[in-house]
Amino acid sequence: MKRRGRRNHVPHHPSRLGDLPLVAVLGRPNVGKSTLFNRLVGRAVSIVEDRPGVTRDRLYADADIDDKRCTLVDMGGWEISPDGPVEEGINRQCRIALEQSDLILFVVDGRTTPTNGDHETVDILRRSQTPSIMVINKIDGANHESGAGDCFSLGLDPYVMVSALHGRGFGALEDLIYERLPKTDDPLTDDEDDIEPGEGEEDNKYALRVAIVGRPNAGKSSLINKLLEEDRLLTLDKPGTTRDAVDSLLELNGKSYVLIDTAGIRRKSKVPADSPERMAVASAVKAMERCRVAVLMLDAAQGVAEQDAKVLGLAVDRNRAVVLALNKWDLIKGSRDARKKLEEDTRDVLAFAPWTRIVNISALTGAGLKALFRAIDDAHNEFCKRVSTSELNRLFEDIVEHHPPPLRKGRPVKLYYATQASVRPPTFVVQCSYPEALHFSYQRYVQNRIRETFGFEGTPVRVLFRKRKRRGS
Repeated sequence: MKRRGRRNHVPHHPSRLGDLPLVAVLGRPNVGKSTLFNRLVGRAVSIVEDRPGVTRDRLYADADIDDKRCTLVDMGGWEISPDGPVEEGINRQCRIALEQSDLILFVVDGRTTPTNGDHETVDILRRSQTPSIMVINKIDGANHESGAGDCFSLGLDPYVMVSALHGRGFGALEDLIYERLPKTDDPLTDDEDDIEPGEGEEDNKYALRVAIVGRPNAGKSSLINKLLEEDRLLTLDKPGTTRDAVDSLLELNGKSYVLIDTAGIRRKSKVPADSPERMAVASAVKAMERCRVAVLMLDAAQGVAEQDAKVLGLAVDRNRAVVLALNKWDLIKGSRDARKKLEEDTRDVLAFAPWTRIVNISALTGAGLKALFRAIDDAHNEFCKRVSTSELNRLFEDIVEHHPPPLRKGRPVKLYYATQASVRPPTFVVQCSYPEALHFSYQRYVQNRIRETFGFEGTPVRVLFRKRKRRGS
């Protein structure tokens, strides 16, 4: 079958569950489920590492199988007899995905003998009556096929031998998936590009990407579970529970949001060099790069720390709009003065970004979540706001009159005119005679005057000073 599928596109939001057939990737730990999932999706969504237990949450991503579309779900390693809270939580997530799925890809390791757990899982799959395909993985060449004979003892049919790492056998796998998928209406056409809307296009046509970031155990996953009103993400009272950056679609007040849950970001010195947490932190940073608004979760019960400032700095350095969510507000006991002091201490630690808004919330009870989303929408609006050139230059006339630029070799630096070059974030270019003579403090003064005049609460603002080119040069 000749394949024309559109791989490698990143949709503005994942499909709503139920809109497309759901294909679950199931198997015990370390059989290559995430590698197979990433190859079918066409991009690295799930963290891959040669050790068991890396994937924990359900990861959803849309894929094209010829002219049919489906939603794939990657899961943690399925254990028949879990021996701890993490394993029990993973199994709970697996059961939810299996109940929702229309097709199951049961992945086994073709280089090892099936375990008792594999045989018991096959019995569960037969009883579920959900169509399934046995995917015998790690068959990197013909010499490995003869060693996979033990997998046939599982008695699951159909089967296919593949190498998720190298792509061997994926044509046959996609044929089997295609035969078992119903035809769906594809919302995309071949000539459509799934890119961010350009300036002038309506942003509300697309889901707003919001990354939930912060230190471990700040309540990021609990917040998303509360908003989705389901046990969507694994939550445990221990750091490092979340590994992958997990996208979840939320419809709220007629608007669409993609909430990106991320791993807690600790100090490098506290993360072991060979730990999967290193990759999880890198995934969290990438989530900031692909979002528009970052919500920094702060633990009100523990107080704001230096590491919170470092996480905020990562978002600011990537020019993202930011909202500060002071979580666990319901645990703060004491007088109004005590709560006011906590907010003041938060401002002191995060003083380098005074333009951010603080919202007091409780992910456990849901208190303050309406205010949080008002702040998210406001920050995004400011992130996309444009100021007219005439208004901007009236401001610069006032700046030059009341606080003229410094002298350079006895001659004043001239500010000729200013324009807003772009949005997301708002970026201004000031044409001047000698930009190198403008001290950082004067540049900061100009930036502050722009904020005082036009707002921009919740978003970084960039002001670039450029030397005006002479005519003919």
